[in-house]
Amino acid sequence: MLALWIVVALALVFNYTNGFHDAANAIATAVSTRALPLRWALALGAVMNLVGALLSTGVAVTVADGVITPPAGSDGLAVVLAAVVGAIVWNVVTWYFGLPSSSSHALIGGLVGAALAAASQVHWTGVIEKVIVPMIVSPLVGLALGYGTMTAVLWAFRNGNAHRVRRGFRHAQIGSAAALALGHGLQDAQKSMGVIVLALAVSGVGHGDGVPLWVVLSCAAAMAAGSYSGGLRVMRTLGRRVFPMTPPHGFAAELSGAAVLYVTAFAWAAPISTTHVMTTAIMGVGATRRPRAVRWGIAADIVTGWILTLPAAALVAAVVYWPASLVLG
Repeated sequence: MLALWIVVALALVFNYTNGFHDAANAIATAVSTRALPLRWALALGAVMNLVGALLSTGVAVTVADGVITPPAGSDGLAVVLAAVVGAIVWNVVTWYFGLPSSSSHALIGGLVGAALAAASQVHWTGVIEKVIVPMIVSPLVGLALGYGTMTAVLWAFRNGNAHRVRRGFRHAQIGSAAALALGHGLQDAQKSMGVIVLALAVSGVGHGDGVPLWVVLSCAAAMAAGSYSGGLRVMRTLGRRVFPMTPPHGFAAELSGAAVLYVTAFAWAAPISTTHVMTTAIMGVGATRRPRAVRWGIAADIVTGWILTLPAAALVAAVVYWPASLVLG
């Protein structure tokens, strides 16, 4: 039983790191355009992440049932523990270098790597359909939607006073940042819920197919706390280095990112990356000014981090599995 609670605690630690790592996704644009002061933005992000985490459990069920089937008992707990440690390590490394990588894919990579090390079943069909395909499609949709939304904004306000337009969108960004933060909670808090449900199942103490309320509440709280602590390193990359945004750009990017998160969570129950979607949405709105306005070199570094996330987290989890299996066994 102690081993189970260790795994639960680590899953909540991962959720906390997800919060401070990915807080930048929801508030970087609002802070960079001065729509909100930093602490107000962090508070808004924390509250909306909490609300989003309480709205649905579809993504949690996908993570719990659709990626791997670990063995029962201590070996299964070792798999889950190794997966969470692999994801935490990758989160901390990419946060240190200010690289907006995907916590979601770090966790999925950790699950797959630990399962392979343990010779457990990996649901490759589920990984491809629910992870790989959305990983490719959602950033492309974010890019196109960001470009289209910003184009519509530019056309609608083409004759407006520039100062008044910027001031209006600075206020509108409060709503769009809140919507994006809610989408982040809707997506990312559920990954840890799924991992805890998986740990409960292999320990033989899980009941039914749903997510227990205490799991939902604890993951929501951990995500909110992490969001409030902030992630300034990643925030600088998204808010300033990819493209220097104005309030209309920030509003269009946040609205586009939120739309993708809602559709994939409610209609597809796919654990997509908030980081991927928001980064490409920023690229899309920046490209409406001119393609060279986007710092594609920075964007290329980010994409490299995306590509490395799954295998890197999988490798760390596979290495961690062996000592974990000895200790928990």
